Amino acid sequence: MEETIAGAEATQIPKQRGESLLETAVRYAEERHWDVFPGTWLEPVEGLQRCSCGDGACAAPGAHPARPDWATQATGSATVARRMWQKQPTASILLPTGRTFDAISVPETAGFLALARMERMELTLGPVTLTPDRRMQFFVLPGASAKVPDMVRKLGWSLGALDLLTLGEGMWVAAPPTRFGSRGAVQWACRPTAANRWLPDAEELISPLAYACGRDR
Repeated sequence: MEETIAGAEATQIPKQRGESLLETAVRYAEERHWDVFPGTWLEPVEGLQRCSCGDGACAAPGAHPARPDWATQATGSATVARRMWQKQPTASILLPTGRTFDAISVPETAGFLALARMERMELTLGPVTLTPDRRMQFFVLPGASAKVPDMVRKLGWSLGALDLLTLGEGMWVAAPPTRFGSRGAVQWACRPTAANRWLPDAEELISPLAYACGRDR
């Protein structure tokens, strides 16, 4: 079953308990029309979970691209996704940004502060992930990477002074229930639902996100 933060989203896409990585990847492609591609995976080595890349000091064990041509490997076809995960059923689920969505990445504490403010502002959110390395990624319409720096400057902030990153073309996010080594699994802070199929523009979210990151410094 996909992991989610308790109480974060009452309306959930119906799913089966015990859903595999393969089934989840297929569902992302089929229901959300997201491109997906299999990343690295975790392998037991001397009682520990090591990344399949073989790097003992891997920064994202089991949760990064497994090959340099990952961008061409990514697919929005449920049939192709099923075939890829059948070859490696424990591969992480990675979603390329810059295609159907970009992502704005902020520290977890700033993300929760921003979520509370967005709720008060009655903003419509897209999906939001929470990773084991304590970051939150807010899914927004593609093109955010090019616009966010100027938006932040207009709000009176220096982008370099905020721990706010945009993920666009050539980058990716790890999707639930991908695991980061022994640190745990990616979760949904705001789960994909029928209500948030249409993503917000970065301009709608940047003010509360920048404010929260400024407070979090």
